[in-house]
Amino acid sequence: MPAIDLNSDLGENVPERIVGDDAAMLRVVTSANVACGFHAGSPEGIRATLVEAVARGVAIGAHPGYRDYEGFGRREMDVDDATLQAHVEYQLGALGALASSAGGRMVYVKPHGALYNTIARDERQARVVVAAVQAIDPSLVLLGLAGGVVLDVAEAAGLATAAEAFADRAYTPDGHLVSRSQEGSVLHDADAVAARMVRLAQEGVVQAIDGSDVAVRAESICVHGDSPGAIAMAEATRAALEAAGVTIAPFAGAR
Repeated sequence: MPAIDLNSDLGENVPERIVGDDAAMLRVVTSANVACGFHAGSPEGIRATLVEAVARGVAIGAHPGYRDYEGFGRREMDVDDATLQAHVEYQLGALGALASSAGGRMVYVKPHGALYNTIARDERQARVVVAAVQAIDPSLVLLGLAGGVVLDVAEAAGLATAAEAFADRAYTPDGHLVSRSQEGSVLHDADAVAARMVRLAQEGVVQAIDGSDVAVRAESICVHGDSPGAIAMAEATRAALEAAGVTIAPFAGAR
């Protein structure tokens, strides 16, 4: 029987910028990628999300990004090695401490937004992020884009890794995510998304934006918490997977 994890990017709300419903999403997912304050979130909001995640037995992961609060961490940046490593280590340290104070433990790392996409193809920045994870806690699992360079870099360095697919994002024929600047890059039909993810879990393929099938190996599926209809999409995806006999469980274990 196949098994897969469901994750979502959480802890990103502040009073002036509400992007998702963390409490509702934590009733659906098995892993929470929790913002670390650089691209979104506040200490008190992040801690509240962590407390809820612990209460629900949801695995906790750090979601570090570029220091780009205004751009929500979605703007590409050419950051030097020393700065990037310090920024990632700082975020992991903060999230790990808050998770501990909430009664839980950080067990994995999933970089956010532009940083996530950059290290999927840029070996230099991938090596820096991997070094930062190792410096903070080499037992952490690195969650990254299926087929991304960072997973190879992390495995070569001795880190445990997990590959991720995206429920609500379109794919190119070569297995990359379609740029958000392109029409059709974000999917909104909950039933169609759910059917895609059942096929991913059972067959290891998703349909690309041109209609072709692309092989995608993934241990975890992400549903973005800030997408329109995110909760309905997550609920439909989980229900469809379970109806198809797929076990839903955290890839890194709930803490």
